Parts: sequence; structure tokens; C-alpha cells
Amino acid sequence: MRSGFCSIVGRPNVGKSTLLNAILGTKVSIVSDKPQTTRTQVRGVLNRDDAQVVFVDTPGIHKPRTLLGERLNDTAVAAVGDVDVAVLVVDATAPLGRGDRFVAARVPPNAVVVVNKVDIASPQAVLEQLTEAASLDLSAYFPLSAATGDGVGPLVEEIVGRMPEGPLLYPADAVTDVPEAFWVGELVREQLLVVAREELPHSIACVVTEWEWPRIRVEILVERESQKGIVIGRNGSVLKAVGTAVREQLPAGAFIELFVKVDKDWQRRPKSLDRLGY
Repeated sequence: MRSGFCSIVGRPNVGKSTLLNAILGTKVSIVSDKPQTTRTQVRGVLNRDDAQVVFVDTPGIHKPRTLLGERLNDTAVAAVGDVDVAVLVVDATAPLGRGDRFVAARVPPNAVVVVNKVDIASPQAVLEQLTEAASLDLSAYFPLSAATGDGVGPLVEEIVGRMPEGPLLYPADAVTDVPEAFWVGELVREQLLVVAREELPHSIACVVTEWEWPRIRVEILVERESQKGIVIGRNGSVLKAVGTAVREQLPAGAFIELFVKVDKDWQRRPKSLDRLGY
């Protein structure tokens, strides 16, 4: 039996969460096309007859503009330190830039490089990206598409092969260690990111404040009064659509209550970040 930890790191929007979901074959991390969708370490557990791998999805490492951004970077970098394998994800559709190299400098020399989004990149672009990635001088390179699953299998075999011998780290039926209440808050935020534009994605936080099944109350925080109307929508249309989409992903009978509250500049205030778990 092999068991161990594998962290997935990279810049924002390179597809880290999509890759984790593809590896596990189930959704344990929310996804969107907005930067900094992932704000905490999310662990997903791959269980096989011969191995158990605990994958750690991380926030995208970026140039921070707020205290929240600084904490997200700290969370991501911390996930690289004490794991058996580190996977660096880069985007096949964008040139390898300073941000990618900044992250690459923080992973160990035996890290694995994933060139993601090959399904929407030209073969020439994929080849050029693989050539550029080779200059990072890491240990292995895998072109794949997390969105379609093409190429994910060989990556998983490589990671499993690098795991040390050891016992189960989680129960054999575990899929994630994300608390259920936190997960519901994330599902709400994921749906809000679909309609959020410009600075609003960064200004939204969601937290479950009451849980008396089947009733779940979720508080949606924004930073300014002007953002409140956008999140609510005309005649409550946005909140209604969000509630419906979230209920469809929960057990039958769930009742979601959504409330919007202004917490001015919460991204920059330590007490607010502490309360939200960031």
C-alpha cells in the first residue's frame, strides 16, 4: 500500500481545481473563470486498492493587493513544504511568464509540471509551452486537459508511483475533509461568481451562519453598499437563481436562505479574515 500527500500549485486560473476534480472523478473544489476562486487548502482523497493519495488544492499564487491576497499566497506556499509530490500547473494557452517562474522557484526540484488546457491550445502552442516548461528544470512533464480528462490517467500513475509505502491516512471511503457547512458556502460563492464582474468576485465571501437541516442560512458578504444590489439582482433574481443551483447539488429537501450583508473592506481587515477562516 502506498499513501501520501500531493499539492497542486500554480498561478490563478490555470485549472488547479478542475484538475483535482478530474483526478477524483467528483467535485470537491469549486471552479470558475475568476481569479482567486480557491481561497483555502482543499483536500481531496483518491482511494485505490494499491494507494491512497491526499491531493491539496491551493489558491493561485499572485501579486497580492490586499491582506486577503497575502494570506492566500501564504496558504498556497505552505502547501508545498511538507508533501510527497508537488504538481505545478501551467496554462498551455498563455506564455510561460514571470508568475509561473515565481511559483516554480518555490517548488522542490522533483516537482511534476502539468501543461493544462491542451484541448483549447494548438499543437504548436502545446509544444512551445512544453519546451518553455523544460527550462524550469523540474522532474517530469505532462500535457493534459483537466476539462476533458485527456492525459489525466498517466499523471495519476506517476504521482501514485512516487508515494511512499504507508497506511491509510483517511478512511477508505473519504473523498474530502472539507466540512459540509463550508462546502455549502463555497457552492453559493461559485454560483455568484458566474454573474460577478470586475472587482466584485474578490469582494464576495460566503459563510453558513445557521444549519438546522434541512434549513441552511448563508450570509453573503460584500464590501460596499453599491455591490449589494448586484448580488441580490432585480426583484431578487440573482439570489433566486443561486439558491436553485445550489439546492440541485445538495440532498433532496434542502432549503437555502441567502442574506446579503455589507462588511466594509473585509479583504483588508484581519478580524474579518480571521472570522471567515482565511
